[in-house]
Amino acid sequence: MPSTRDLLARKCLPTKTAISPVELAACLNAVPGWSLESERIVKTYRFKNYYETLAFINAIAYVIHAEDHHPEITITYQQCLIKFDTHSVNDGRGGLSENDFICAAKVDAIYQQSFS
Repeated sequence: MPSTRDLLARKCLPTKTAISPVELAACLNAVPGWSLESERIVKTYRFKNYYETLAFINAIAYVIHAEDHHPEITITYQQCLIKFDTHSVNDGRGGLSENDFICAAKVDAIYQQSFS
């Protein structure tokens, strides 16, 4: 069972293998506030204003680019909705891999350090 610390220490690797339902439950426990929605993990972050919202996007851009694992992001004035999944798993049909949780943990860490 990975902890948040374990996920923060890992790097995303190319994969075509989805995690099992047991692994999914364990990984969700390691990233509080993220929820499962249509084979994606999702979380909404809230901010004081649009400037903070954009600053957060800029801060996470480096990390998600370095991990080569890019989420779907919806930005509004005071919030940012992030959705992670792995397109290459399940023979290209998509689903969840450990990479999604690695990036979720890293995005959370940025938010906690700078915006909460």
